[in-house]
Amino acid sequence: MYTTETGVPVRAMKPVNETTKAAQQDAILNPRFYTTNFAEIDGLRITPENRKMWDEILAEFRRDPNKDHFKRNAEFDQSFEDMDPALREQFVEFLTSSVTAEFSGCILYAEIKKRIKNPDVRELFGFMSRDEGRHAGFINHTLNDFNVAVDLSFLTKAKKYTYFQPKFIYYATYLSEKIGYARYITIFRNFEKQPDKRFHPIFKWFENWCLDEFRHGEAFAVLMRSNPQFLEGVNKFWIRFFLLAVFCTMYVRDHARKPFFDFMGINVDEYDRSVIKLTNLISRQVFPETIDTDSEAFWELMHQMWLNTDAMRKAEAAGGGLFTKLKVTALKVSNGLTFLRLFLRTPHRQPLPADVRMQPVW
Repeated sequence: MYTTETGVPVRAMKPVNETTKAAQQDAILNPRFYTTNFAEIDGLRITPENRKMWDEILAEFRRDPNKDHFKRNAEFDQSFEDMDPALREQFVEFLTSSVTAEFSGCILYAEIKKRIKNPDVRELFGFMSRDEGRHAGFINHTLNDFNVAVDLSFLTKAKKYTYFQPKFIYYATYLSEKIGYARYITIFRNFEKQPDKRFHPIFKWFENWCLDEFRHGEAFAVLMRSNPQFLEGVNKFWIRFFLLAVFCTMYVRDHARKPFFDFMGINVDEYDRSVIKLTNLISRQVFPETIDTDSEAFWELMHQMWLNTDAMRKAEAAGGGLFTKLKVTALKVSNGLTFLRLFLRTPHRQPLPADVRMQPVW
């Protein structure tokens, strides 16, 4: 009889396995754990003109449309021992990054709920922690099928926590939820067209799964539109920074995993362009300035970021002395200058729509 457990497994594992050690690392492209100024979050308000939308969003959370979704079926009982070793390695890396990101959100949102009194915001973060916990548990159960589940109990205690200002939490969370929607729905649509490429049943869950991500992003859109100080003045530059940081991180990480996308029958260049353009389009619901993703010059600079990063990885893997260190330093400087050129490009400016809410129609 197959198990349908989806709770977050937080049992201690001894000794700590390699997957948990990988999730614990704080490399620049790895998901991080965060803490913030909880008192400042407690001061968020919902303006009267956005109250109806806010109440509708919370009503959706209370209905919990996906409460019966994250249950495994008999498809998960099949043996994956014959999976291509290279694919298995790439798949485990993909799942490890995903479970770390989901669990990071789960513990941050739970801590915010515990530390604030604002009833609107407190309820929201409770629901979001619930959802991210389900996601993390579902992914980790799949990792357990490969005998490499992440020890989330150990990770909670051992992984370093990065302090983020509340407004940075709002920008980063909104973008991570919306880009998560775009990534999952694009992968799901790919497997609809190429079912023979679907090498694991977990991908069948992605359509409903990404609706959680979309709903989370909607809540943060209303929060930011109700607190417009986060969208004005110097904060426009912070918004552009976070848009580019999220897009560059995704582009570089995905291109480093090109073999994994090849296994899925996905052209990584086309995938990243599609996901980034969709996320950029969606974010116009809340951000007064977004990125000009229609310019080919933008994509040339994005690809230069990947070429520099790839050259760094190869140089560091080859080892060496002073020459290697100088080469890596030069490539880091080049990446910094490339990011600056991206940042200084003229953004796409648009008036904010009167109706904040969007529908996941893609």
